[in-house]
Amino acid sequence: MDSSFQAILDSAEKAFSNAPDFAALENAKAAFLGKTGQVTDLLKGMAQLSPEDKKTQGQAVNLLKSAVEEALNLRREALADAAMQAKLSVQAIDISKAGRKRGGGGLHPAMRTLERIETIFHSAGFDLADGPEIETDFYNFTALNTPENHPARSMHDTFYVEGGHLLRTHTSPMQVRYMQTHASPIRVIAPGRVYRVDSDATHSPMFHQVEGLWIDEGISFADLKAVFIDFLKQFFETDDLIIRFRPSFFPFTEPSAEIDMAFTTGPNKGKWLEIAGSGQVHPNVLRHVGLDPEKYTGFAFGVGPDRLTMLRYGIHDLRLFYENDMRFLQQFS
Repeated sequence: MDSSFQAILDSAEKAFSNAPDFAALENAKAAFLGKTGQVTDLLKGMAQLSPEDKKTQGQAVNLLKSAVEEALNLRREALADAAMQAKLSVQAIDISKAGRKRGGGGLHPAMRTLERIETIFHSAGFDLADGPEIETDFYNFTALNTPENHPARSMHDTFYVEGGHLLRTHTSPMQVRYMQTHASPIRVIAPGRVYRVDSDATHSPMFHQVEGLWIDEGISFADLKAVFIDFLKQFFETDDLIIRFRPSFFPFTEPSAEIDMAFTTGPNKGKWLEIAGSGQVHPNVLRHVGLDPEKYTGFAFGVGPDRLTMLRYGIHDLRLFYENDMRFLQQFS
């Protein structure tokens, strides 16, 4: 390499090696490879040379340019490596220090209750049914013997969606669907989310419900009372309960009853709370699914597991279940 070219290369290598960071390196690069850099000026001067000189001089200038670029890239790699080493040094982990404990998660209290209910009824021989949350008017109302003018069909109680469908107001439609595809005897529970236009400390527009159904020959209201009372005692793990069945009305059961419960001890002693609706399955419901009401009878109930959760864990505001407050949820981890 020509001595003048070697001098430029030596100067470039020195400037690059003295650059303490990427910004300084880019400034040094401009002095040699920028628009007015020394190597760039040599390339521009090629236009004034004869064809023969261009061939020899051009080759020498290109070699110089390649050498300068190589020196620049070497310095870039060195700076990048130094930056990475500095970052690793800052982020280094001292394995001799005590580790930080990671807190474990847990099931949401509402899910704990649903799993507990499913376990208790499964041990009693009940199957599990599932179905869509967006239902048709037929399954949500008509098949359950709900008259056309019933208040539950109004916009004040039911969320309607496009296409004439609705968000199910109870999980009873799953009972109808199950009876259409399964032969008697039928013992099934249907847990799931349901939706109603309601919201306060003890109500939510979205909440959980568990429907229960037993259809067979000779099933009576006495069977309903025995099954449900036994369930409550297992759920709360106590016999200190007072349970009453109040006469009521539901289109899909006859006779119908509200189920109330009160504890005989503890903070909820003597306080009555409605926890379920129940009754003997209405003959019209059985006819809708092709069962002869003269031969088959049965009972159904719909229990609010969210209310059971509130009682079991001493929760006084239903809205806590859906606010995702970690202070509340961590109590159940």
